[in-house]
Amino acid sequence: MCGIFGYVNFLVDKNRGEIVDTLIEGLQRLEYRGYDSAGFAVDGKLFNDGDNGEIMSNIIVKCPGKVKVLRQKVADDKIDRSDVFDNHAGIAHTRWATHGQPKEQNCHPHRSDAAKGEFIVVHNGIITNFAALREYLLSKGHQFESETDTECIAKLFKHFYDLNLKAGVSPDFNELTKQVLHELEGSYGLLVKSFHYPGEVCGTRKGSPLLVGVKTDRKLKVDFVDVEFENNASAAVAQQQIGQTLSSLNGPNGATAQDLGFIPVAPGEQNLRTSQSRAFLSEDDLPTPVEFFLSSDPASVVQHTKKVLFLEDDDIAHIYDGELHIHRASTKSAGESTVRPIQTLEMELNEIMKGPFKHFMQKEIFEQPDSTFNTMRGRIDFENNTVTLGGLKAWLPTIRRCRRIIMIACGTSYHSCLATRSIFEELTEIPVSVELASDFLDRRSPVFRDDTCVFVSQSGETADSILALQYCLERGALTVGIVNSVGSSMSRQTHCGVHINAGPEIGVASTKAYTSQYIALVMFALSLSNDSISRAGRHEEIIQGLQKIPDQIKQVLKLEDKIKKLCNDDLNDQKSLLLLGRGYQFATALEGALKIKEISYMHSEGVLAGELKHGVLALVDDKLPIIAFATRDSLFPKTMSAIEQVTARDGRPIVVCNEGDAIISNDKVHTTLEVPQTVDCLQGLLNVIPVQLISYWLAVNRGIDVDFPRNLAKSVTVE
Repeated sequence: MCGIFGYVNFLVDKNRGEIVDTLIEGLQRLEYRGYDSAGFAVDGKLFNDGDNGEIMSNIIVKCPGKVKVLRQKVADDKIDRSDVFDNHAGIAHTRWATHGQPKEQNCHPHRSDAAKGEFIVVHNGIITNFAALREYLLSKGHQFESETDTECIAKLFKHFYDLNLKAGVSPDFNELTKQVLHELEGSYGLLVKSFHYPGEVCGTRKGSPLLVGVKTDRKLKVDFVDVEFENNASAAVAQQQIGQTLSSLNGPNGATAQDLGFIPVAPGEQNLRTSQSRAFLSEDDLPTPVEFFLSSDPASVVQHTKKVLFLEDDDIAHIYDGELHIHRASTKSAGESTVRPIQTLEMELNEIMKGPFKHFMQKEIFEQPDSTFNTMRGRIDFENNTVTLGGLKAWLPTIRRCRRIIMIACGTSYHSCLATRSIFEELTEIPVSVELASDFLDRRSPVFRDDTCVFVSQSGETADSILALQYCLERGALTVGIVNSVGSSMSRQTHCGVHINAGPEIGVASTKAYTSQYIALVMFALSLSNDSISRAGRHEEIIQGLQKIPDQIKQVLKLEDKIKKLCNDDLNDQKSLLLLGRGYQFATALEGALKIKEISYMHSEGVLAGELKHGVLALVDDKLPIIAFATRDSLFPKTMSAIEQVTARDGRPIVVCNEGDAIISNDKVHTTLEVPQTVDCLQGLLNVIPVQLISYWLAVNRGIDVDFPRNLAKSVTVE
């Protein structure tokens, strides 16, 4: 949720109009994440301030609504597009409201002061101590314009900048950023710009993703950027000098060393700006024309460059004079990496475009034959019936010895864990528990060193899952990541894992990520038990079933016209819907209910068929739509018993069954949706497709924006 985008050009001439267009286009690539307002900040005109001499004014444009509303506001405000900049920093944001309603005063960017706008900030995440910070800043005479936690950050920058000046220090931008971060609690990904530092931007993250894209015509000298750590001894001396200087400033409006916090650079100390970023050194030592793109998601960068650097928590990316420097908000700890690699994105621009489809969700439903194949490609040898997961291979002996496996996830990812728990227990005979990340954290569930904790996430940035991961790491458990986004926090912080290779998923409702996570987890279970001779037959059955899945999904997708008619004729006007499943299909029922709720806004509930008579049966009548999953597996007779209970009470369920399977007399069933039969543990991969299509067409028929359901976001990066 929320999206950050920043653009810095150095020795690349761009007029203000081109810069604004780049920022707005970047925001459009982030729209899928969910948001309710948008805005940006760019440089305005030079003017003489008197106190600060000649400075650059700011142009801030922001408004509630979609990015297209922001674009129209730019046109209505007749912003001058003509001024040309050979060095400029612009920042932009799409906001999903947390503190304060989606009104213009609460939209990002936020400024430090109304008079000059000395510092401007965009921010993802939540500052948990913002109330205390706000109270403190109010006591120091700062006036607030919004209800947001983000405004505290902007005002802290000005507050510390002014305190530095009183102490006789002209702080470097990244040092000032460290002082501000020292006061923040919670999660953040943020960018800040200031007329005190023209053409510069600082970006940092903690629990919220941020990356830097690099575009230059010259080849980079090295494919990494050094992390510039501080000298602890000189920092301590500097702190003492600053404290002595500030002691003379105490008073009603004075500053103290406690006010100022940690200042590592004292007057006369060597400034870190004398260092050079090796990646950006030119052969002739001349400045290199370069453009930088800062974003919370690679989807907004790939149209400009494929060279990206993913920041770690507590990294500060300081861009100035055509160079990217990485500093740390904390001191160096043992074993910490001293470089950040510049990676090449494998994502293609056409992968995030809709093509012939009306919505991203529809496109992603129909991509599942390809996405499921890509999850298996290069990992399964169908001739020899073997599975090789390179990211797990070295860790399999350790995982086999674990006491239990704990699967931890949220939403759709949680359902993929439920769908595969049974096959894990069958093949490995290791106890498996499946946990919702938020509840797992609330309970402070016991975790031990001989546990294996499996974290499943499409984005790899889900806040509750990341916090649960850190909780497990602190307790010494082995952690495994099953994620889609390469370079995400979860993929970097877990000991080992599997990328599901589903490709970019733009629609808020997860579809292809669910089926790819499902397959990745089945492959994980197969890998864990590949040393078992007694299970060789079962392995072969599952692997041969996996080989057929992409083509079988293509067959299921042919049901779209029938499902569209079903939604038009019978489901459009309904207020509620039940989904019944048992065994492997209980997870399918839960996932189908979630899709219908989040996309069509119809109340829906996934029900374990075995629990039908324990209360839920009271809801059944001839008006309530019911979808029942009755594909053939060991629990098929029990599922049929539940359907008989429904039809005996005038219910006429919609039954998902296997092809050619006349499971019940036609006069008792509303309609059947026939899907191919596969191995029992894989049947959910096929059964979920019809309910994905049902949720999609229900939403379309109701005029709902399928890709941007109200109140929801793609990547939930706040708690």
